[in-house]
Parts: sequence; structure tokens; C-alpha cells
Amino acid sequence: MDEPHLGDLDAFDRRMLDILAENGRISVTELASRVGLSKTPCQIRFRRLVEGGFIDGFKAVINPARIGLDHVAFTEVKLSSTGEDALSAFNAAVKKIREVEECHLIAGRFDYLLKVRTRDIRRYRQVLGEVISNLPYVASTSTNVAMEAIKEK
Repeated sequence: MDEPHLGDLDAFDRRMLDILAENGRISVTELASRVGLSKTPCQIRFRRLVEGGFIDGFKAVINPARIGLDHVAFTEVKLSSTGEDALSAFNAAVKKIREVEECHLIAGRFDYLLKVRTRDIRRYRQVLGEVISNLPYVASTSTNVAMEAIKEK
């Protein structure tokens, strides 16, 4: 059986996803009310969205500044090789670094863009020098420090 895709979603499903993206803790009763369904059909649709892989999970969104992690740097990484073995090795290794909040394979002048969150520039420098620069196949890095987050999701 084929996996469900975006074309399988109707306006109710899309509205439910929009609402849940803003508030994953909303009750099914409130969700049903906001999308214009009764509770049981809403529960059935919700379960189908989860089982269909449209919803990966739920988590608490922590305020990084409140826990002392408000320094953000974007690290451009150029690899010495972009063969499948190199990409796989880098991917596996970067996933283990707690400070790397996001990692994206990029089509452009560098190979990866990392979003790195630390408590301050000194800690970032340590993570860059001792960890990121020593990842498999890393040839060079370049850093851009965020001055202010205008929009984060």
C-alpha cells in the first residue's frame, strides 16, 4: 500500500495540521471545535495524520535564552569529498553533537550548513575547534554569528 501524501489531505486535515503546529497541547475537543468537526471524527483524523507520518511527534519548545543557550552560529562546512561514504560518515557523526541544532546538506559553495547553539562565543569556538572541525571529511568551515532571531519555528 502506498504511503499517504499531501494530496490525500482535505481542508479539515490541513487546518488540523496548522492548528497543531501552533499548539500541540490543544485538546481534541478544542481542536474539533476549531476545525468544525465533532470530537470522534476529529480523533479519527488525528490518528490517521499521526499514523500516516504527517505528524512526527510532540515536544516541548524550550526557550533557549532562559537556559543560557542564546548564542547561535551558522557554520558552513566544506568536505574534502562528497562521495556517499563521506556524506554518510559526516551525517552519522554530526547527529551526535548536542550543540548542533540543525544540519542541512546544501547545493552551493559549501556542503553543509549547521545551526549551532551554545552559551557563548567561547563555547562555540571550543565546539568548532574540537568537535566540528574534526568530523569526518571536513576540509574547511566558515562561521556566521546570528545577532538576533527575527523568526524561529
